[in-house]
Amino acid sequence: MNPEPRRRPLTLRDVSLASGVSEMTVSRVLRNRGDVSPATREKVLTAARTLGYVPNKIAGGLASQRVNLVAVVIPSLSNLVFPEVLGGISAELDDTGLQPVIGVTNYGPAREEAVLYDMLSWRPSGVILAGLEHSRASRAMLGNAGVPVVEIMDIDGPPIDCAVGISHERAGEEMAAQILGAGYRRIGFIGTHMPEDHRARKRLDGFERALARAGLALVAREFYQGGSSLAKGRELTERILAREPDLDFLYYSNDLIGAGGLLWALGRGIDIPGRLGLAGFNGVDLLDGLPMRLATTDARRLDIGRRAARIVAGKDPRPDSGVVALAPTFLPGDTIRAPRG
Repeated sequence: MNPEPRRRPLTLRDVSLASGVSEMTVSRVLRNRGDVSPATREKVLTAARTLGYVPNKIAGGLASQRVNLVAVVIPSLSNLVFPEVLGGISAELDDTGLQPVIGVTNYGPAREEAVLYDMLSWRPSGVILAGLEHSRASRAMLGNAGVPVVEIMDIDGPPIDCAVGISHERAGEEMAAQILGAGYRRIGFIGTHMPEDHRARKRLDGFERALARAGLALVAREFYQGGSSLAKGRELTERILAREPDLDFLYYSNDLIGAGGLLWALGRGIDIPGRLGLAGFNGVDLLDGLPMRLATTDARRLDIGRRAARIVAGKDPRPDSGVVALAPTFLPGDTIRAPRG
């Protein structure tokens, strides 16, 4: 399904018409000035939120009513995934006069709303944000921003304007095919709780569908909350194998916990990849320093950042379909057996 064409930015008049009060009253409410009754204030704020209206904080005399900023909204700065994405964005914007400004949501929909509201009020020249899942208010603001909006990392769903990323469902399916092709059959999964980690959930969905087509199901799974770490990878690997010692493969939702699991298994003298195979996801640089290279999937992070920035900067046209699909790439490393002939 193609996204809707970009609409014109909303104005005070739109909010005035929707709320049934004057533009002056709307202005007072949104600037938090003047004596306005609580009922009227709530009526205006509800109308603005429903429409996706964001006030304009830049000087009224600025001819373009835009600033040379690109709003970049990501879930985390501590996650090893996003610095490479930001590097790709920065590299492509470097010669354009546009500057990226970073907002962090901590994987929270309400926090994303607040970040978008603040950033859009400065009328950036474009928006790049992670993921396809947003609250209704966030979608309304983005749909009415009147600038290029590029959702990154994921293409498993319809974009608001344009999406650049990989199919995480496909990545999960392809990893399952590699594992099954190498002869593993008793497979466990270790990953984050997934109410807000939509991309990890999609990978697991694809993974389990591929197992089901082969007549198999996950034997065991372990979930954790909070950030990823080597320590969590060690702890959860020990826990799942204590419960299901006959597992012959562990699929991790990311490389960091996978690296922790690998270090734990090597410390116990477990034969990898013969007795136990392991794989993660992302292809982060951390893997270069491990005693064995963890099998993983290259999620094309640098390319995603570059392609998104090129669209926002006008270097590349917006694709007619609204989607730039990059292919996830399996990296076998040393922790999975060679495919059986």
